[in-house]
Amino acid sequence: MKSICVSLLFLFTAFTAIGQQSGKIDDAQLMDYFQSQRYTDALEYLRKTFPEPVQDIKILSRLGYVAQLANKLPDAEGYYQRAFQLDTTNQTVLYNMAGINIRRGNASKAEMYYTMYLARDTTNISVYSHLGNIAASRHDTINAVKFFAKANSLNPLDADVASELGDYYTSLKRFDEALKVLNTATANDPENVVLLLSLMKLNYAQKKWTETVEDCNKLMALGIVNGEILNKLGISYYNLKNYSCGAESFALIDGSNQNEYTYYYAALCYKGLNDQRLCIEMLDKSISEGISPNIATYYGEIADSHEKLLQHKKAALAYQKALQFSESPTLYYLLASLYDSKLKDKKKALAYYRKYLASRPSAKQQAYITYTKSRIEQLSNN
Repeated sequence: MKSICVSLLFLFTAFTAIGQQSGKIDDAQLMDYFQSQRYTDALEYLRKTFPEPVQDIKILSRLGYVAQLANKLPDAEGYYQRAFQLDTTNQTVLYNMAGINIRRGNASKAEMYYTMYLARDTTNISVYSHLGNIAASRHDTINAVKFFAKANSLNPLDADVASELGDYYTSLKRFDEALKVLNTATANDPENVVLLLSLMKLNYAQKKWTETVEDCNKLMALGIVNGEILNKLGISYYNLKNYSCGAESFALIDGSNQNEYTYYYAALCYKGLNDQRLCIEMLDKSISEGISPNIATYYGEIADSHEKLLQHKKAALAYQKALQFSESPTLYYLLASLYDSKLKDKKKALAYYRKYLASRPSAKQQAYITYTKSRIEQLSNN
């Protein structure tokens, strides 16, 4: 908030300085717009104060900045583009042109302007950080590391940059480099949550279970509790054979963040506590989470494709596999019909027709129900 106020004060001062030369600016009016964050009104006021054609690069830049504040990004880019045409080396213009394109989702144009900026100033941490984020969005690990490393070398205490670089080093198993980067930044800000999260990931990746537990507990003491932290905490406790704390950690994870693996490790903790009942319950949940709810549909589609290829035995196997995951009345009917009409296996057809009726199909399938009853009678009498 302080930086915003400073920027607005600078902007106001710049406009009044320009306005005083022409006697056009009403200081009180402009300050009121800025203080009340009525940026659209401020922009309209300045447009009337400095009517077109505007040729002064300073006025164009200020108009572009106010247009940004008013979220009129096409207008903002238009003003800065005109300023850029007057001076292609202006760093303020280049930086803002890049920032506007980031907000508009055009990373390629933003990258171009940031690169042009670096041709004139190689000491701006923010530019390297933005380029790192652009590379990261493209999954370009090499350039992401390069840009974040450059930003980190300019200011090793910047927590966000250190965290990004540390996470990349961790993912690349460059653990010593990650530790050096994160320790340097953390020494300056020991309770920085962003840095603690990165240290937790680093220690977990190295299977340093005691250190991971310490990191997780620090974060929780700061009020940061989520599924990732509790999962890593629970697994760390399990590996330290502290099964009770491990089970408690997994129990704290809310349902939306539970998955196959959290249930599995919870089961292992209960097994370690010799609580076989809860171990089985957790393993059942793990199995359930590990199976897609759509798997029966997938096997049904496979069976249908096999039928169209006249591969009837393979189709039957696929339908049977689908039934392992969903005892759908429709699946029973399709399988019965396949055995009846294509495979000529009346015994199995009869069995699946009966299972179809036993599965209580809905009234919408009355035509199939009627046919099935009729077919059962015919097959039973043959």
